[in-house]
Amino acid sequence: MPRISGITFIRNGIERGYPFLECIATLARLCDEVVVAVGDSTDGTKEAILQAGIPHLRILDTRWDDANRTGGSELARQTNIALRHARFEWCLYLQADEILHEDDDDLLREEIARADRSPNVEALLFRWLHFYGSYDYIGVGRQWYRREIRAFRNTGNVLSWGDAQGFRTRDDRGRIRKLRARQTEVRVFHYGWVRHPRAMRAKHYALNRLYHDDAWLRENLPTAEEFPHGSYELARYAGTHPAVMLPRIEHDCQWTAYFDPTRRPRKPLLVAISDWLERRTGWRPGEYRNFIEVD
Repeated sequence: MPRISGITFIRNGIERGYPFLECIATLARLCDEVVVAVGDSTDGTKEAILQAGIPHLRILDTRWDDANRTGGSELARQTNIALRHARFEWCLYLQADEILHEDDDDLLREEIARADRSPNVEALLFRWLHFYGSYDYIGVGRQWYRREIRAFRNTGNVLSWGDAQGFRTRDDRGRIRKLRARQTEVRVFHYGWVRHPRAMRAKHYALNRLYHDDAWLRENLPTAEEFPHGSYELARYAGTHPAVMLPRIEHDCQWTAYFDPTRRPRKPLLVAISDWLERRTGWRPGEYRNFIEVD
């Protein structure tokens, strides 16, 4: 079994409602080291990580470039800082609102071991569950990406791409190309849209500053603290959550109970047609793929 470096990044995770301690604990459960790039926070994020007593942890103190407002590229820069300090043969990457279920641990290890024996496989694709508004609902359909790379060979040439949703690699000539990735059934539990309205507002502001100027923020961001109501379609989730999330879920039920899943915008016609095709065929027309899928 190859050794695995877990990598992630966080800044002001308490104020913005990220389950970052649960994310780091997930990486520690699965990896031989955990590298966390901790940005210049003002809410005690670094102190909370240190107090958690997480094993084989390395914290990198980083500064965010608040003037960088180009396409969320600061997120990739922070990811790459952590990636450059990863020491082992494979990397497992999670963003601070992504958790893996312990039921998938053996499968993940098997898939990494199998991929390590396959020179053509450079990365692994995971499947996504996007929780929305509460822990009882997931966003479904074209509006939500279905899969992305979260484990890959640590060759020294891999880099976080775009706004850190996925990865690419440099070839022998220095050209950047997509990674060759194999599909797995490992699930990513994405909790980015389940936050107290106060934390959601803080998160939206901080995240959108990485993409837009102040005029756009003033015109487009809500001033009130409210639940998100932007998902075209939701489905009731009947499965279990990762054990590491259960205390947070129990604590948050005092406000998630007020989320109204019936409040959502009308689905655009082209999205409705795409979702209809996907339900019947499994095919999503024009789906974005930041990878080359291999067997």
